[in-house]
Amino acid sequence: MKTEKQLLSTKVKIGFGICDLGGNLFFTIMGFYLLFFLTDIVKLAAGLAGTALMIGKIWDAVTDPAVGYLSDRTSSAMGRRRPYMLAGSILLFFFMILMFYNPHISGQRNLFIWTTVVFCLLNTAYTLVNIPYSALTPELTADFNERTVLNGYRMSFAVVGTLIGAGLALPITGLFKNPDYGWSFMGGAMGGVMTATALITFFTVKGMDRGKPVVHKNILRSYIEVVGLKPFILALLPWALHITGITVIQGALLYYFRYIYKAENYFQFALLALLLSSLLFIPLWVRVSKKIGKKLSYNLGMLLFSAAVIAFFFFGQRYGVNFAIGIMFIGGIGFSTQYVMPWAIIPDVVEYDAVKNGTRREGVFYGLWTFVSKFGQAFALALNGWILSLFGYLPDVEQGRLSILGIKLLCGPIPAIFFLAGVIILSFYPINRAFYNRMMSEGLK
Repeated sequence: MKTEKQLLSTKVKIGFGICDLGGNLFFTIMGFYLLFFLTDIVKLAAGLAGTALMIGKIWDAVTDPAVGYLSDRTSSAMGRRRPYMLAGSILLFFFMILMFYNPHISGQRNLFIWTTVVFCLLNTAYTLVNIPYSALTPELTADFNERTVLNGYRMSFAVVGTLIGAGLALPITGLFKNPDYGWSFMGGAMGGVMTATALITFFTVKGMDRGKPVVHKNILRSYIEVVGLKPFILALLPWALHITGITVIQGALLYYFRYIYKAENYFQFALLALLLSSLLFIPLWVRVSKKIGKKLSYNLGMLLFSAAVIAFFFFGQRYGVNFAIGIMFIGGIGFSTQYVMPWAIIPDVVEYDAVKNGTRREGVFYGLWTFVSKFGQAFALALNGWILSLFGYLPDVEQGRLSILGIKLLCGPIPAIFFLAGVIILSFYPINRAFYNRMMSEGLK
């Protein structure tokens, strides 16, 4: 077992963290723009678009544990995790272009099949990068606070990636008179950034994923044992619920600015307010967590974000774009905890398992972590499409009162319910600093 103190150089922290610039760039493009691209550019019906994205995310969720399991068992000259990151980073570039290519397929059924297949392929490429990358965290350091600092670097880059996606996606598409060319070029440009950042991490952490391959008794038993760990479930469910709520908001906000504010060009400014606020407050939350703990910091942040979401629902339409920008800046203060705290919590659960069961299976944990969260994303993406369809949404037309209500619900009460449920469950999570230090020095008694 590693010693408790294992501090990392700034070079390693930056080199490790930068991969999540591309990771969150992917998350931003998929969350904020893909549904809109499918309904308003490709002209796939909203309900079918939501269903296609749900299927792709379910496939994504299924492949996560498989890749995590395989990376745990891999033995190669490049280590356990890096071979998968190398392959996935290259595939990401090509499938990002394909995802944002308008195939001009006639017939909703064939268009639905095309969208579903391409989205599944794209998510597979992302999984090959993201699961092994996430599983590197507990291998790089075993120190309780150093993991929070490491994930502070990671999530600072994550916010930068989100800023790039939020601020540049629409301006890039606007460079071309033909929107088809603009969206394809945007997909390639963003895919190139994702590939480059993953390769930087690939070379920076060379030789650091030295963990010995894990020989699981069998994959099913390994996952059953992990799911049976109470601390893991109490960390996993809040993360999945929060991701579900965030994905709902992501998919609906562009519709809000286009059809309620009629100010689509202000969309990226509101996102920049949210994300700049998140970036600015990440270091503060890292310091706060050292005083009051990761769990309480996470819960306080998400309660603040929930309050901002509810305020936006009740007052956003009445007070206009400037109010939206202001409330999103305030919400970003709380939202920044979502970038840091869950990723600082999960390595502690990995160590809990290592002490309790005498084995290291980071890939299994991170595979399940994303498996469950992506089911949440799948449900959220489908929910967005279904709600839009149920409330009578039609692209490129003046929206009626019912469809306006549907968009507002997706930006307010619906995600807030997920956030509050996550806060309640996380309140029962048991691992704090004292528990962790006692566990590492004395074991579990």
